[in-house]
Amino acid sequence: MTDAIAAAHSALGAMSTSLAVSANNVANATTDGYKSREARLADGPDARSVQVTDIVRDDAAGGLNPTVVEARDEAGVPAPGVDLVEMSNVNLVRQNVNMIEASRAFEAGAAVIRTADDMAGTLLDRRV
Repeated sequence: MTDAIAAAHSALGAMSTSLAVSANNVANATTDGYKSREARLADGPDARSVQVTDIVRDDAAGGLNPTVVEARDEAGVPAPGVDLVEMSNVNLVRQNVNMIEASRAFEAGAAVIRTADDMAGTLLDRRV
């Protein structure tokens, strides 16, 4: 495998993981108490590849959502109340941007592999 294909292959894997993390965040955007996550990317060995170094949880607080709580007093009479429940801290705009970035990087990696394959095919055609 050439260096270009190896680098593009590692980038495809990293971008795939990044897209999966963002998709999970979007899927849980309405889940109370959910904390969003982010895939951290870094250069691989000899700066010739991209890899996911960690998936980090964002512990920032989400908004508060008033929720009706059904309770009963000592006599068993319903005594509804209101409680505040923490919502998720997922920022859908940020997730959209992350998904667009990962998608474009994935497209670029696929283009590198296609170009390397075309170049190898042309080289083999010239030799034969």
